[in-house]
Amino acid sequence: MSQGNLQTKLGTARNMMIGILQRIFVLWGISFLTFLLTYLAPGDPAEIMLSAGGQMPSAQLIAQTRIELGLDQPFFIQYGNWLGNLLQGDWGISYSQKVPVLQKLIACMEPTLKLTITSLILMLLISIPAGIAAALHHGKWIDIMIRVLTFLGVSMPSFWLGLILLRVFGVVLHWVPVSGGSDDMRSLILPALTLACAMAAKYTRQVRAAVLHEYSQDYVLGARVRGLSERRILCRHVLPNAMLPLITLLGLSVGSLLGGTVVVEVIFGWPGMGSLAVRAITAHDYPLIQGYVLLVALFYMVVNQVVDVCYTRLNPRLKEYDPDAVYKNT
Repeated sequence: MSQGNLQTKLGTARNMMIGILQRIFVLWGISFLTFLLTYLAPGDPAEIMLSAGGQMPSAQLIAQTRIELGLDQPFFIQYGNWLGNLLQGDWGISYSQKVPVLQKLIACMEPTLKLTITSLILMLLISIPAGIAAALHHGKWIDIMIRVLTFLGVSMPSFWLGLILLRVFGVVLHWVPVSGGSDDMRSLILPALTLACAMAAKYTRQVRAAVLHEYSQDYVLGARVRGLSERRILCRHVLPNAMLPLITLLGLSVGSLLGGTVVVEVIFGWPGMGSLAVRAITAHDYPLIQGYVLLVALFYMVVNQVVDVCYTRLNPRLKEYDPDAVYKNT
C-alpha cells in the first residue's frame, strides 16, 4: 500500500471518528435540553401521574411518590440518574400509560415507519416522472402546467389537503374509514397520499432543475456529437448525475417524516409516534416526551449518516484524498 493511500485511509477514519463524536455530543445536548425543558415545565409530575386515574391524591401520597421517583432531588442528580438509566436501556415509565417508555415507542414506531416508507414511494413515483417531463418539455405547456401544480402544492398546507381528502374519500365516497385508529392498508392510503403530495411538489421542482442543469453540461453535447440517442443520454448519463443531489434531500425527508407527521397522524387517527407525542404532551407525560424527542433525534442522525455514506459511494469526487500528494504532483 502506497503512502498516499495509507494517508487517505487514515484521514477517512479520522473524519469518521470526528463525525461520530460530534453526533454523540449533539445527542447529549438534545437529551440535556429536553430534560431541562420538561423539568422547567409547569405542573408536578407526581401529581399528574397519580391524577391519571381520575382521583385527587393527597398531599402525603404526592410527597411519597416524588421521593420514589427521585423528583425531590436537585436537577443535575435527576438528570444524571435519568441519563445513566437511559444508557442501560431503561427509558423510564410513562406517567399516563404506566408502561415502559421504550416499549411504547417501539410499538408506535412500526406504523410511523410504514407511513414514512409508503409516502416516500408515492412521492418518488409522482415527482421523478413529473420533473423529467417538465425538463424535457422546457418552456412548453406541459412544463408550465407542472410548474403551476407544484407551486400550488408547495403553497398548500398539508393539514388542509388532508381534511379535503378525508372529506371526499371518507365522508362522501366512503372508500376509507374516517375514525382511524388502525394501521391497515385502507387507513394508510390517505395519510400517505397527503404527505406524498406535499413532498412531491418540492421534489418535482428539484428534479426539473437538476435535469436542466445536467442537459446544459458539455458532456451532453459530446454524447450527441458521438451519435448517442436522446434516450440513452437521458438514462445513462443525465439521470444518474441529476439524482445525486436528491439523495441528500431524501435523507432529510426521511428524518423529518419520522418526527414531523404529527398533524397528519392526528387528522387521520393514525396510531404512530406523532399521535403518541401529542397525547404525551396533553397528559404532561414527561418521560414519554423525553424518549420521543431523543428517539427522533437518533433516527435523524442515523439516516443522515447513511445518506452521507451512500452519497460518497455514488459520487467518487467526494472521496477523501491526500492534499499533500496533490500538492506534490502539481
